[in-house]
Amino acid sequence: MYAVILAGGSGTRFWPKSRRRRPKQLLNIVGLTSMLRQTVERVLTLIPYERVLIVSSSELVEMVKQEIPELPRENLLIESVGRNTTPAIGLAAMVLKKRDPDAVMVILPADHVIRKKSRLLQGLKKGDRIVRKHQVLITLGISPTRPETGYGYIEQGKEFEDGVFRVRRFTEKPVRRTAERFLKTGRFSWNSGMFIWKAADILSAIQRFCPELYPGLIKIEKALGTEKEAQTISRVYKKIRGDSIDYGVLEKADNILVIPVDLGWNDVGSWSALDELSGKDKNGNVVHGDSILLDTRRSIFYSEGRMIAAIGVEDLVVVETGDALLVCRKNRSQEVRTVVDLLKKKGLDQYL
Repeated sequence: MYAVILAGGSGTRFWPKSRRRRPKQLLNIVGLTSMLRQTVERVLTLIPYERVLIVSSSELVEMVKQEIPELPRENLLIESVGRNTTPAIGLAAMVLKKRDPDAVMVILPADHVIRKKSRLLQGLKKGDRIVRKHQVLITLGISPTRPETGYGYIEQGKEFEDGVFRVRRFTEKPVRRTAERFLKTGRFSWNSGMFIWKAADILSAIQRFCPELYPGLIKIEKALGTEKEAQTISRVYKKIRGDSIDYGVLEKADNILVIPVDLGWNDVGSWSALDELSGKDKNGNVVHGDSILLDTRRSIFYSEGRMIAAIGVEDLVVVETGDALLVCRKNRSQEVRTVVDLLKKKGLDQYL
């Protein structure tokens, strides 16, 4: 089994802490090490460094090397430009298929929190056993704990074996009433973005459902290990359309299985995630750095240097990074990415 860690994202919803050259996955947001390092170390008892691949962008190469110096150089796959998850997974699958025709891939985002590591490893072992026997694509579904409207959902169909189900359908982020109905049925999981399959099987699916992408992957395969590798990847990536693996393949295929798991999972999708992941004071505030809080409740304060003083506020996110200050309502923290878009439009690259 090989781990393929997707580490090319920009983490825009964690601005101003997350920046273009040091995005969320390279930050110590939760714990003492970066989220990328936590992701790698989470699977090391099952998958050693030699079988860990990291897919990232050319901008982040040196940072990833510094963060994971144990990673063999040939296991760092560099995308010239981000094109979503289907090309990234296709690239990794081509590399692995060339090394090991029977390779099983575990796809892991680099920026998630998983508190119950042993359950993750159990799920990966179960998935590994199944995909070696059957030509199926497996997704790990997170057992939902609330009617969350910020995640996609997976509906279970017929049982494939104990604790494993055929996927009936994927659904986009629902409105709250629909999410409540999903929760009551007991048949739905959150879509985690974690997958298990054989490299050869996902490439067959990409060839079938993404015919415009597959020829480019073949060109990359032929260039792997040659002096033309980086140039070929760059040329192919300029021409291809970027789709998520969910939209590009999984929603169209009929051989998808889901393993529902309770992992203590959080995708750390915005600053408001710290509500669940960090300790709080007696008034429900999350505090990082120096602060004085008077009559202040249920807020998040993150300071890298300056003192933050707050009086009579509730449900705020306040983030200070030296050159930038973010203030927003906690329930609108997902919209921080819009600020990043506006900075780009205004040409304020020094803040990106």
